[in-house]
Amino acid sequence: MTDNNPNAKNNTVICHCTETSRAALTDLIQKGFDTLESVSRMTGACSGCGACEMAILELIAEHN
Repeated sequence: MTDNNPNAKNNTVICHCTETSRAALTDLIQKGFDTLESVSRMTGACSGCGACEMAILELIAEHN
């Protein structure tokens, strides 16, 4: 089944430890928090198990 919701991708949870969504991360990156450390400091993402590190780094690269 295909999700036809255009916001589905943005609602995707990137960090399951903190339930941080792609939309929240994108918003921060666009506001200038464009390093893993600054995103982590603002959201707590990547401060737990670290499984989201590559996804966050890819998102940062997408927007820079």
